[in-house]
Amino acid sequence: MKKVTDPIAQLMQEHNEALVQLKLLNKAVNAFRQDGFSARHFRQIQASLRFIEEEVSVHNHKEESALFPVLERYVEGPTRIMRNDHKQLRRGFVRLSDAIGNVERNRDSFKAIRTLSTIAQNVVLLFVNHIHKENYILFPLVQKFLTKDELREIAKMML
Repeated sequence: MKKVTDPIAQLMQEHNEALVQLKLLNKAVNAFRQDGFSARHFRQIQASLRFIEEEVSVHNHKEESALFPVLERYVEGPTRIMRNDHKQLRRGFVRLSDAIGNVERNRDSFKAIRTLSTIAQNVVLLFVNHIHKENYILFPLVQKFLTKDELREIAKMML
């Protein structure tokens, strides 16, 4: 059986991993926009998208199914904002995936690269701001309101 850990520490660690991927994505997209298509940068963009599709969806599900319902026993406004952010991010990830596919099919298209760049920048900005809100507003609220038993309950649901 997996050990029950501090759910907030776990979510923050996952945020740190996401921030690394977002930085790599941003760097690769900026190189693309400046220098045109490059296989190395394209692989990095694809790897960042895979991370988003595989890890971020699991992370957001943990927040929405384990953390938010327990916090909503006390307050709903912050979780409503976070759920809305998650919806916007999902839409952004779909647009990003589509733009990556378009560049793959049209490697020499400056327009396709510029579109990918714009979408990626928007996703990175939204995602970084979202992580900031959770780390510095939502999580301190959780630690203020929730008991150790409630945190253990969340940790078990996140397994």
